[in-house]
Amino acid sequence: MIRKQIYLRADQDRRLKMLARKLGISEAELIRQSVDRAVLESTTPRPDLSVWEAERKYLVRRMSGRKLPGRRDWRRDDLYERDGLS
Repeated sequence: MIRKQIYLRADQDRRLKMLARKLGISEAELIRQSVDRAVLESTTPRPDLSVWEAERKYLVRRMSGRKLPGRRDWRRDDLYERDGLS
C-alpha cells in the first residue's frame, strides 16, 4: 500500500465516517473503493445515446403503421390467392 494524505471538508469527513460505520469497513477501505469506482467510470467508454435515440424513433415510426419507403404492399396470403393455392 502507498500512503496518501488528503484534506476533507468537515461534512465530507462526517459522511465518510457514517457510511464506513454503516458498511462495516474502514474509512480507508471506503476511500479506496471510491477511487476504484471513480477511475473505472472515467475509463469506461460511455454509450452514444444519440444512436439509441435514433433507433427508438425508428421503432416508433415502424409501430405507427405508416408505410415506409420500400415497404411491400402485399401480404403472404395474397400470393396464395393469386396462384389459386388457397
